[in-house]
Amino acid sequence: MQRGFEYHYTPKKGSWLNMAEIELSALSKQCLDRRIANMEMLAGEVSAWEHERNAVNATVRWKFNKCNAREKLQRHYYNLHN
Repeated sequence: MQRGFEYHYTPKKGSWLNMAEIELSALSKQCLDRRIANMEMLAGEVSAWEHERNAVNATVRWKFNKCNAREKLQRHYYNLHN
């Protein structure tokens, strides 16, 4: 098992970052919601969680689309008709 962190510099914009945050949130709620005694047990729990997520082809379902954005953020758009 590797100790420490490996840094990957990636752009901060883009939907992939949102998907990564969603997956980390799911991991936290579904797998890390209890005390885990040691690193070996943690690695096993995360691995089992990952295999199950992959087996069910878990995906991100976007609920905020262009139409929703236009409706919700309408007050921020410049009004060309006035």
